[in-house]
Amino acid sequence: MRYIFLILIFIFQETDLNIKDGLAVQGYDPVSYFSNKPKEGTAKFNTQFNGATYYFINAGNQEKFIKDPQKYEPQFGGWCAYAMGNDGTKVKIDPETFKIVNGKLYLFYNFLWNNTLPIWNENEVNLRLEAEKNWTRTVMN
Repeated sequence: MRYIFLILIFIFQETDLNIKDGLAVQGYDPVSYFSNKPKEGTAKFNTQFNGATYYFINAGNQEKFIKDPQKYEPQFGGWCAYAMGNDGTKVKIDPETFKIVNGKLYLFYNFLWNNTLPIWNENEVNLRLEAEKNWTRTVMN
């Protein structure tokens, strides 16, 4: 029974994350965002967390993540923060459109002349509160 529970946790976690080909943040190094320079990681430096593989630009960033993954993993499973706050939908992101708020990484959609970061900035407090509520509902369903 314990093994079934662990498998269900893995499946549950994996389905809520924005991953492609098993990679979180489209292969970008989540630690690099905190120096305001997001960079694509490499398979040479990787780790698994919550059902996804994270890539890093170097061993130092990999170690930082391993020591405190909750500090570096993106909010709302790596989905667009604006969309999560606006209506609770899981929308893809542009890994180079981001914001750090209170030490947390938020990612945003930015394609086809539609950048959601400026819209987020106009109403950040309310959108963040709504996103947290919507994300809790998404994860619980």
